[in-house]
Amino acid sequence: MLEPENNPNPSYLVDPPRLVRFLMAKVFGRVANTEQIAKKRAKAETKRQAEGRDHIVEYFHQVDDPYSHLMAQLIGQFAARYDIKIVPHLIRATGGRSQPEQEKLALWARRDCGLIAPHYGLSFPDDAGVVPEPELQKAANCALARLDAEEFVAQLESVSARLWSGEFVDTGQTSALEADAALDKGSARLAELNHYSGAMLYYGGEWYWGVDRLFHLEQRLRDLGACNDADQPYLAPRPGLDVSGIDASGLDLHFFPSLNSPYTAIIFDKTVELSKACNINFHHKPVLPMIMRGVAATPAKGAYIFFDTKREGDFFGVPFGNSVTPIGEPTRQAYSLLPWAKSQGKDVELFSTLLRYAFAEGIALHKKKNMKWAVEEAGLDWADAQKHLGSEDWKPITEKYQDEMVEGMGLWGVPSYRLCGPEGEPDLEVWGQDRLWLVAAEIRRRAGC
Repeated sequence: MLEPENNPNPSYLVDPPRLVRFLMAKVFGRVANTEQIAKKRAKAETKRQAEGRDHIVEYFHQVDDPYSHLMAQLIGQFAARYDIKIVPHLIRATGGRSQPEQEKLALWARRDCGLIAPHYGLSFPDDAGVVPEPELQKAANCALARLDAEEFVAQLESVSARLWSGEFVDTGQTSALEADAALDKGSARLAELNHYSGAMLYYGGEWYWGVDRLFHLEQRLRDLGACNDADQPYLAPRPGLDVSGIDASGLDLHFFPSLNSPYTAIIFDKTVELSKACNINFHHKPVLPMIMRGVAATPAKGAYIFFDTKREGDFFGVPFGNSVTPIGEPTRQAYSLLPWAKSQGKDVELFSTLLRYAFAEGIALHKKKNMKWAVEEAGLDWADAQKHLGSEDWKPITEKYQDEMVEGMGLWGVPSYRLCGPEGEPDLEVWGQDRLWLVAAEIRRRAGC
Protein backbone atom coordinates (compact mmCIF):
# COMPACT_ATOMS: atom_id res chain seq x y z
CA MET A 1 0.00 0.00 0.00
CA LEU A 2 1.29 3.44 -0.94
CA GLU A 3 0.05 5.15 2.24
CA PRO A 4 -1.63 3.22 5.08
CA GLU A 5 -5.21 4.14 5.95
CA ASN A 6 -4.33 4.24 9.66
CA ASN A 7 -0.89 5.81 9.83
CA PRO A 8 0.64 5.35 13.32
CA ASN A 9 2.33 8.73 13.01
CA PRO A 10 0.26 11.77 14.04
CA SER A 11 -1.36 13.76 11.24
CA TYR A 12 0.61 16.88 12.13
CA LEU A 13 3.79 15.00 11.15
CA VAL A 14 2.38 13.32 8.04
CA ASP A 15 0.73 16.51 6.74
CA PRO A 16 2.04 19.39 8.86
CA PRO A 17 0.14 22.71 8.90
CA ARG A 18 2.19 25.71 7.83
CA LEU A 19 2.89 26.75 11.42
CA VAL A 20 4.25 23.29 12.25
CA ARG A 21 6.48 23.38 9.17
CA PHE A 22 7.76 26.76 10.30
CA LEU A 23 8.46 25.55 13.86
CA MET A 24 10.17 22.38 12.61
CA ALA A 25 12.38 24.49 10.36
CA LYS A 26 13.44 26.61 13.34
CA VAL A 27 14.13 23.67 15.64
CA PHE A 28 16.01 21.52 13.14
CA GLY A 29 17.78 24.58 11.77
CA ARG A 30 19.42 25.09 15.17
CA VAL A 31 20.29 21.39 15.42
CA ALA A 32 22.10 21.56 12.08
CA ASN A 33 23.68 25.00 12.49
CA THR A 34 27.48 25.04 12.17
CA GLU A 35 27.94 27.96 14.57
CA GLN A 36 25.63 26.44 17.18
CA ILE A 37 27.47 23.11 16.99
CA ALA A 38 30.83 24.85 17.40
CA LYS A 39 29.54 26.85 20.39
CA LYS A 40 28.21 23.73 22.11
CA ARG A 41 31.51 21.95 21.59
CA ALA A 42 33.48 24.89 22.95
CA LYS A 43 31.16 25.14 25.96
CA ALA A 44 31.53 21.42 26.68
CA GLU A 45 35.32 21.64 26.53
CA THR A 46 35.43 24.74 28.73
CA LYS A 47 33.29 23.00 31.33
CA ARG A 48 35.42 19.85 31.17
CA GLN A 49 38.60 21.80 31.78
CA ALA A 50 37.07 23.87 34.59
CA GLU A 51 35.97 20.69 36.37
CA GLY A 52 39.31 18.98 35.77
CA ARG A 53 37.67 15.97 34.13
CA ASP A 54 39.19 13.54 31.68
CA HIS A 55 37.90 13.25 28.14
CA ILE A 56 35.08 10.85 29.03
CA VAL A 57 33.56 8.74 26.25
CA GLU A 58 30.50 6.69 27.21
CA TYR A 59 30.04 3.52 25.16
CA PHE A 60 26.75 1.59 24.92
CA HIS A 61 27.18 -2.09 24.06
CA GLN A 62 24.35 -4.40 23.04
CA VAL A 63 25.58 -8.00 22.88
CA ASP A 64 23.08 -9.14 20.21
CA ASP A 65 23.77 -6.12 17.97
CA PRO A 66 26.13 -6.84 15.03
CA TYR A 67 27.31 -3.22 14.96
CA SER A 68 28.34 -3.56 18.60
CA HIS A 69 30.38 -6.63 17.64
CA LEU A 70 32.31 -4.55 15.09
CA MET A 71 32.84 -1.77 17.61
CA ALA A 72 34.07 -4.32 20.16
CA GLN A 73 36.99 -5.05 17.85
CA LEU A 74 38.13 -1.42 17.92
CA ILE A 75 37.29 -0.22 21.42
CA GLY A 76 40.60 -1.33 22.94
CA GLN A 77 42.64 0.32 20.17
CA PHE A 78 40.51 3.45 20.51
CA ALA A 79 41.19 3.63 24.24
CA ALA A 80 44.94 3.23 23.64
CA ARG A 81 45.18 5.69 20.75
CA TYR A 82 43.45 8.60 22.53
CA ASP A 83 43.80 10.30 25.90
CA ILE A 84 40.31 9.29 26.99
CA LYS A 85 38.47 7.45 29.73
CA ILE A 86 35.84 5.05 28.40
CA VAL A 87 32.77 4.43 30.54
CA PRO A 88 31.01 1.33 29.17
CA HIS A 89 27.34 0.43 29.56
CA LEU A 90 25.45 -2.75 28.73
CA ILE A 91 22.06 -2.14 27.11
CA ARG A 92 19.05 -3.96 25.70
CA ALA A 93 17.48 -3.30 22.31
CA THR A 94 15.20 -0.29 22.65
CA GLY A 95 12.49 -1.44 20.23
CA GLY A 96 9.20 0.42 19.93
CA ARG A 97 8.87 3.53 17.80
CA SER A 98 12.60 4.21 17.91
CA GLN A 99 13.48 0.81 16.44
CA PRO A 100 10.49 -0.39 14.38
CA GLU A 101 10.62 -3.47 12.16
CA GLN A 102 12.71 -5.38 14.74
CA GLU A 103 12.96 -8.61 12.74
CA LYS A 104 13.89 -6.81 9.54
CA LEU A 105 16.36 -4.65 11.46
CA ALA A 106 18.10 -7.72 12.89
CA LEU A 107 18.34 -9.38 9.46
CA TRP A 108 19.62 -6.21 7.87
CA ALA A 109 22.18 -5.46 10.58
CA ARG A 110 23.66 -8.96 10.38
CA ARG A 111 23.90 -8.79 6.59
CA ASP A 112 25.27 -5.26 6.57
CA CYS A 113 27.98 -5.93 9.12
CA GLY A 114 29.12 -8.99 7.20
CA LEU A 115 29.47 -6.81 4.11
CA ILE A 116 31.34 -3.87 5.64
CA ALA A 117 33.61 -5.65 8.14
CA PRO A 118 36.42 -6.56 5.68
CA HIS A 119 36.59 -2.99 4.39
CA TYR A 120 37.34 -1.77 7.93
CA GLY A 121 39.89 -4.51 8.57
CA LEU A 122 37.43 -6.26 10.90
CA SER A 123 35.79 -9.67 10.87
CA PHE A 124 32.37 -11.22 11.24
CA PRO A 125 31.90 -15.02 11.45
CA ASP A 126 30.42 -16.26 8.16
CA ASP A 127 28.37 -18.88 9.95
CA ALA A 128 27.01 -16.56 12.66
CA GLY A 129 23.24 -16.43 12.94
CA VAL A 130 21.12 -13.31 12.84
CA VAL A 131 21.60 -13.02 16.61
CA PRO A 132 23.40 -15.31 19.09
CA GLU A 133 21.40 -17.86 21.04
CA PRO A 134 19.60 -16.37 24.09
CA GLU A 135 21.55 -18.46 26.60
CA LEU A 136 24.84 -17.36 25.04
CA GLN A 137 23.72 -13.75 25.25
CA LYS A 138 22.90 -14.15 28.93
CA ALA A 139 26.33 -15.62 29.60
CA ALA A 140 28.06 -12.78 27.72
CA ASN A 141 26.11 -10.16 29.65
CA CYS A 142 27.01 -11.86 32.93
CA ALA A 143 30.68 -11.99 31.94
CA LEU A 144 30.76 -8.30 31.05
CA ALA A 145 28.62 -7.08 33.94
CA ARG A 146 31.18 -8.17 36.53
CA LEU A 147 34.04 -6.17 34.95
CA ASP A 148 35.18 -2.68 35.84
CA ALA A 149 35.57 -0.15 33.02
CA GLU A 150 39.19 -0.97 32.14
CA GLU A 151 38.58 -4.71 32.23
CA PHE A 152 35.45 -4.29 30.13
CA VAL A 153 37.38 -2.48 27.42
CA ALA A 154 40.24 -4.97 27.55
CA GLN A 155 38.06 -8.10 27.39
CA LEU A 156 35.14 -6.96 25.23
CA GLU A 157 36.62 -8.08 21.91
CA SER A 158 37.28 -11.63 23.08
CA VAL A 159 33.89 -11.96 24.80
CA SER A 160 32.06 -10.71 21.73
CA ALA A 161 34.09 -12.94 19.39
CA ARG A 162 33.22 -16.04 21.40
CA LEU A 163 29.57 -15.03 21.61
CA TRP A 164 29.16 -14.55 17.85
CA SER A 165 31.11 -17.76 17.21
CA GLY A 166 28.52 -19.68 19.22
CA GLU A 167 30.66 -20.31 22.32
CA PHE A 168 29.71 -19.95 25.97
CA VAL A 169 31.60 -17.32 27.95
CA ASP A 170 32.72 -17.82 31.53
CA THR A 171 30.26 -15.88 33.69
CA GLY A 172 32.34 -16.03 36.84
CA GLN A 173 30.26 -15.43 39.96
CA THR A 174 27.87 -12.96 38.31
CA SER A 175 24.20 -13.92 38.54
CA ALA A 176 21.51 -13.29 35.96
CA LEU A 177 19.95 -10.79 38.37
CA GLU A 178 23.18 -8.80 38.55
CA ALA A 179 23.46 -8.81 34.74
CA ASP A 180 19.84 -7.66 34.45
CA ALA A 181 20.55 -4.83 36.87
CA ALA A 182 23.50 -3.73 34.71
CA LEU A 183 21.33 -3.88 31.58
CA ASP A 184 18.61 -1.85 33.30
CA LYS A 185 21.12 0.75 34.39
CA GLY A 186 22.78 1.05 30.99
CA SER A 187 19.48 1.20 29.12
CA ALA A 188 18.23 3.89 31.49
CA ARG A 189 21.36 5.93 30.88
CA LEU A 190 20.87 5.61 27.12
CA ALA A 191 17.28 6.82 27.46
CA GLU A 192 18.35 9.63 29.80
CA LEU A 193 20.71 10.87 27.10
CA ASN A 194 17.88 10.65 24.55
CA HIS A 195 19.14 7.86 22.30
CA TYR A 196 18.01 4.40 21.29
CA SER A 197 20.73 2.36 19.52
CA GLY A 198 23.57 0.04 20.42
CA ALA A 199 27.22 0.57 19.42
CA MET A 200 26.84 4.26 20.30
CA LEU A 201 29.61 6.48 21.64
CA TYR A 202 28.68 9.64 23.55
CA TYR A 203 31.17 12.45 24.03
CA GLY A 204 30.68 16.09 24.95
CA GLY A 205 26.99 16.21 24.10
CA GLU A 206 27.24 14.40 20.75
CA TRP A 207 26.54 10.86 19.54
CA TYR A 208 28.75 8.73 17.29
CA TRP A 209 27.45 5.48 15.82
CA GLY A 210 29.96 2.64 15.91
CA VAL A 211 32.68 2.15 13.34
CA ASP A 212 30.79 4.19 10.73
CA ARG A 213 31.02 7.43 12.72
CA LEU A 214 34.14 6.75 14.76
CA PHE A 215 36.29 8.88 12.47
CA HIS A 216 34.16 11.93 13.33
CA LEU A 217 34.92 11.42 17.03
CA GLU A 218 38.57 10.73 16.27
CA GLN A 219 38.81 14.05 14.45
CA ARG A 220 37.12 15.90 17.30
CA LEU A 221 39.55 14.42 19.81
CA ARG A 222 42.50 15.24 17.57
CA ASP A 223 41.28 18.83 17.32
CA LEU A 224 41.37 18.92 21.14
CA GLY A 225 44.90 17.54 21.25
CA ALA A 226 43.74 14.28 22.80
CA CYS A 227 45.41 11.90 20.34
CA ASN A 228 48.44 10.09 21.74
CA ASP A 229 50.00 9.76 18.28
CA ALA A 230 48.60 12.18 15.72
CA ASP A 231 50.81 10.66 13.00
CA GLN A 232 48.76 7.48 13.14
CA PRO A 233 45.80 7.19 10.72
CA TYR A 234 42.17 6.97 11.80
CA LEU A 235 41.19 3.61 13.21
CA ALA A 236 38.15 3.48 10.90
CA PRO A 237 38.49 6.00 8.06
CA ARG A 238 35.54 6.35 5.68
CA PRO A 239 36.32 4.47 2.45
CA GLY A 240 36.38 6.56 -0.73
CA LEU A 241 33.95 6.84 -3.65
CA ASP A 242 36.41 6.74 -6.54
CA VAL A 243 35.17 4.94 -9.68
CA SER A 244 37.23 6.91 -12.16
CA GLY A 245 38.47 4.96 -15.16
CA ILE A 246 35.89 2.20 -14.64
CA ASP A 247 33.47 1.04 -17.34
CA ALA A 248 30.45 -0.32 -15.50
CA SER A 249 28.14 -0.30 -18.53
CA GLY A 250 27.43 -3.99 -17.94
CA LEU A 251 26.02 -3.29 -14.45
CA ASP A 252 22.77 -1.76 -13.20
CA LEU A 253 22.33 0.53 -10.19
CA HIS A 254 18.81 0.95 -8.78
CA PHE A 255 18.51 3.98 -6.50
CA PHE A 256 15.60 4.45 -4.06
CA PRO A 257 15.48 8.01 -2.62
CA SER A 258 12.69 9.97 -0.94
CA LEU A 259 11.97 13.68 -0.90
CA ASN A 260 11.80 14.03 2.89
CA SER A 261 15.04 12.20 3.70
CA PRO A 262 17.92 14.31 5.05
CA TYR A 263 20.38 11.52 4.25
CA THR A 264 19.06 11.34 0.68
CA ALA A 265 19.50 15.10 0.37
CA ILE A 266 23.26 14.98 0.96
CA ILE A 267 23.99 11.89 -1.15
CA PHE A 268 21.61 12.27 -4.11
CA ASP A 269 23.94 14.29 -6.34
CA LYS A 270 26.95 12.18 -5.25
CA THR A 271 25.07 9.07 -6.37
CA VAL A 272 24.22 10.58 -9.73
CA GLU A 273 27.80 11.77 -10.21
CA LEU A 274 29.14 8.30 -9.39
CA SER A 275 26.74 6.65 -11.85
CA LYS A 276 27.81 8.99 -14.64
CA ALA A 277 31.51 8.62 -13.84
CA CYS A 278 31.45 4.86 -14.41
CA ASN A 279 28.75 4.74 -17.11
CA ILE A 280 26.56 2.35 -15.09
CA ASN A 281 22.92 1.83 -16.07
CA PHE A 282 21.14 4.06 -13.56
CA HIS A 283 17.54 3.54 -12.44
CA HIS A 284 15.95 6.36 -10.44
CA LYS A 285 13.13 4.96 -8.25
CA PRO A 286 11.72 7.48 -5.73
CA VAL A 287 9.59 6.14 -2.86
CA LEU A 288 7.45 7.95 -0.33
CA PRO A 289 9.04 9.16 2.91
CA MET A 290 8.99 6.63 5.75
CA ILE A 291 6.57 8.67 7.86
CA MET A 292 4.06 8.74 5.00
CA ARG A 293 4.49 4.96 4.59
CA GLY A 294 3.61 4.42 8.25
CA VAL A 295 7.09 3.75 9.64
CA ALA A 296 7.03 5.07 13.19
CA ALA A 297 9.22 8.05 14.07
CA THR A 298 10.14 9.89 17.27
CA PRO A 299 11.38 13.46 17.92
CA ALA A 300 14.62 12.12 19.43
CA LYS A 301 15.34 10.09 16.32
CA GLY A 302 14.53 13.03 14.08
CA ALA A 303 16.88 15.33 16.00
CA TYR A 304 19.74 12.82 15.90
CA ILE A 305 19.28 12.19 12.16
CA PHE A 306 19.33 15.91 11.42
CA PHE A 307 22.49 16.48 13.45
CA ASP A 308 24.19 13.42 12.00
CA THR A 309 23.26 14.46 8.46
CA LYS A 310 24.80 17.87 9.04
CA ARG A 311 28.03 16.24 10.20
CA GLU A 312 28.03 13.88 7.22
CA GLY A 313 27.15 16.70 4.84
CA ASP A 314 30.11 18.72 6.07
CA PHE A 315 32.33 15.69 5.45
CA PHE A 316 31.07 15.43 1.87
CA GLY A 317 31.21 19.20 1.35
CA VAL A 318 27.45 19.34 0.74
CA PRO A 319 25.32 22.24 2.10
CA PHE A 320 22.65 21.11 4.56
CA GLY A 321 20.53 22.47 7.37
CA ASN A 322 18.52 25.41 6.05
CA SER A 323 15.37 23.34 5.64
CA VAL A 324 11.60 23.32 5.36
CA THR A 325 10.14 19.83 5.42
CA PRO A 326 8.36 18.81 2.19
CA ILE A 327 6.51 15.93 3.93
CA GLY A 328 2.87 15.36 3.03
CA GLU A 329 1.09 17.25 0.28
CA PRO A 330 4.23 18.96 -1.14
CA THR A 331 5.72 15.49 -1.65
CA ARG A 332 2.55 14.24 -3.35
CA GLN A 333 2.50 17.29 -5.61
CA ALA A 334 6.18 16.90 -6.47
CA TYR A 335 5.80 13.18 -7.20
CA SER A 336 2.84 13.90 -9.46
CA LEU A 337 5.30 15.67 -11.77
CA LEU A 338 7.88 12.88 -11.86
CA PRO A 339 6.37 10.65 -14.61
CA TRP A 340 6.09 13.68 -16.90
CA ALA A 341 9.57 14.91 -15.92
CA LYS A 342 10.95 11.43 -16.68
CA SER A 343 9.34 11.52 -20.12
CA GLN A 344 11.35 14.71 -20.67
CA GLY A 345 14.54 13.09 -19.36
CA LYS A 346 14.52 15.49 -16.38
CA ASP A 347 13.22 13.52 -13.39
CA VAL A 348 16.68 13.27 -11.79
CA GLU A 349 17.33 16.98 -12.28
CA LEU A 350 13.94 17.88 -10.83
CA PHE A 351 14.39 15.63 -7.78
CA SER A 352 17.85 17.05 -7.15
CA THR A 353 16.53 20.61 -7.29
CA LEU A 354 13.63 19.81 -4.97
CA LEU A 355 15.97 18.24 -2.39
CA ARG A 356 18.31 21.23 -2.50
CA TYR A 357 15.41 23.63 -2.03
CA ALA A 358 14.01 21.63 0.90
CA PHE A 359 17.22 20.86 2.81
CA ALA A 360 19.91 23.36 1.80
CA GLU A 361 18.16 26.57 0.77
CA GLY A 362 15.10 26.54 3.03
CA ILE A 363 12.70 27.08 0.14
CA ALA A 364 9.23 25.86 1.11
CA LEU A 365 7.78 23.44 -1.42
CA HIS A 366 4.25 23.80 -0.03
CA LYS A 367 4.20 27.17 -1.81
CA LYS A 368 3.23 26.82 -5.46
CA LYS A 369 5.56 29.60 -6.63
CA ASN A 370 8.52 27.72 -5.21
CA MET A 371 7.46 24.52 -6.97
CA LYS A 372 7.38 26.59 -10.15
CA TRP A 373 10.95 27.79 -9.54
CA ALA A 374 12.14 24.22 -9.02
CA VAL A 375 10.47 23.01 -12.22
CA GLU A 376 11.99 25.81 -14.27
CA GLU A 377 15.43 25.46 -12.69
CA ALA A 378 15.39 21.79 -13.70
CA GLY A 379 14.92 22.90 -17.32
CA LEU A 380 11.21 22.14 -17.56
CA ASP A 381 8.25 24.24 -18.69
CA TRP A 382 5.92 25.35 -15.90
CA ALA A 383 2.89 25.79 -18.16
CA ASP A 384 3.29 22.19 -19.29
CA ALA A 385 3.99 21.04 -15.71
CA GLN A 386 0.66 22.39 -14.46
CA LYS A 387 -1.17 19.96 -16.75
CA HIS A 388 0.32 17.13 -14.66
CA LEU A 389 0.44 18.73 -11.21
CA GLY A 390 -1.92 16.86 -8.90
CA SER A 391 -2.46 13.90 -11.23
CA GLU A 392 -2.34 10.37 -9.82
CA ASP A 393 -0.23 8.75 -12.55
CA TRP A 394 2.69 8.58 -10.11
CA LYS A 395 0.93 6.39 -7.54
CA PRO A 396 1.15 2.92 -9.17
CA ILE A 397 4.74 3.63 -10.22
CA THR A 398 5.82 4.69 -6.73
CA GLU A 399 3.94 1.82 -5.13
CA LYS A 400 5.81 -0.59 -7.41
CA TYR A 401 9.15 0.94 -6.34
CA GLN A 402 8.17 0.68 -2.66
CA ASP A 403 7.20 -2.97 -3.04
CA GLU A 404 10.52 -3.67 -4.77
CA MET A 405 12.47 -2.04 -1.95
CA VAL A 406 10.47 -3.19 1.09
CA GLU A 407 9.15 -6.59 0.05
CA GLY A 408 11.74 -7.51 -2.54
CA MET A 409 14.89 -6.24 -0.83
CA GLY A 410 13.77 -6.34 2.81
CA LEU A 411 14.72 -2.67 3.31
CA TRP A 412 12.49 0.15 4.49
CA GLY A 413 14.83 3.11 4.88
CA VAL A 414 16.23 5.49 2.32
CA PRO A 415 18.34 5.98 0.41
CA SER A 416 18.62 2.33 -0.64
CA TYR A 417 20.67 0.80 -3.44
CA ARG A 418 20.53 -2.37 -5.52
CA LEU A 419 23.57 -3.19 -7.65
CA CYS A 420 22.93 -5.89 -10.26
CA GLY A 421 25.33 -7.84 -12.45
CA PRO A 422 27.33 -9.28 -13.96
CA GLU A 423 25.56 -12.60 -14.52
CA GLY A 424 26.26 -15.03 -11.72
CA GLU A 425 26.83 -12.34 -9.08
CA PRO A 426 24.16 -11.90 -6.37
CA ASP A 427 22.56 -8.48 -6.16
CA LEU A 428 24.13 -6.11 -3.64
CA GLU A 429 21.29 -4.53 -1.65
CA VAL A 430 22.22 -1.87 0.91
CA TRP A 431 20.61 0.97 2.79
CA GLY A 432 22.01 4.35 3.79
CA GLN A 433 23.97 7.27 2.41
CA ASP A 434 26.98 5.85 4.26
CA ARG A 435 26.89 2.77 2.03
CA LEU A 436 27.56 4.51 -1.28
CA TRP A 437 31.26 3.78 -0.68
CA LEU A 438 30.37 0.06 -0.51
CA VAL A 439 28.44 0.36 -3.77
CA ALA A 440 31.50 2.03 -5.32
CA ALA A 441 33.80 -0.71 -4.04
CA GLU A 442 31.53 -3.40 -5.48
CA ILE A 443 31.31 -1.58 -8.81
CA ARG A 444 35.11 -1.57 -8.98
CA ARG A 445 35.28 -5.25 -8.12
CA ARG A 446 32.50 -6.34 -10.46
CA ALA A 447 33.84 -4.29 -13.35
CA GLY A 448 37.15 -6.09 -12.96
CA CYS A 449 39.16 -3.15 -11.63
